[in-house]
Amino acid sequence: MHFAVSDFLSDIVQNSIEAGSSSVMVEYLEGDGRLEVYISDNGKGMDAATVERVKDPFYTGGHKHEGRKVGLGIPFLIQAAEAAGGEFDIKSEPGYGTSVYFSFDLTHIDCPPRGNLPSAFLSMMLFPGDYELGIRRKKDASEYSVQRSELVETLGNLEDVDSVLLARQYLTSLEEE
Repeated sequence: MHFAVSDFLSDIVQNSIEAGSSSVMVEYLEGDGRLEVYISDNGKGMDAATVERVKDPFYTGGHKHEGRKVGLGIPFLIQAAEAAGGEFDIKSEPGYGTSVYFSFDLTHIDCPPRGNLPSAFLSMMLFPGDYELGIRRKKDASEYSVQRSELVETLGNLEDVDSVLLARQYLTSLEEE
């Protein structure tokens, strides 16, 4: 279910990882009443026809995602962004990866809630697979960056409960500074 901005973000990052990306970069920039999110990956990419199909809520090849028969995340994101004075764009090239951009006017009455960002960032880092995830978060004058590999190196892994709890605590502290 796509209720909050963090749900849209998490869905796109999951798509990147499922597309075989070894590197995913997220920029989450907030200021002056506007939210802009950039996601780029080095996954398998898509041709122009496929890019158009992923925007179509009625299209399904029955295999958009392993274990899922439909993929409505991008059509819902486009609808939510447009309803709230925002924008959406996607660029992709087979063999080189995909870049997604979306924005919201945070003052618009139809702007979805942002959701719990530390939890969203952590859940994106816990998706299975061997990949790097970089997050750059900027809100007004404060900014931080975090890499999945840095958390794994510091905590030893992101698989046991203690490590996940420490990672959550760290990401929450970054958001509170």
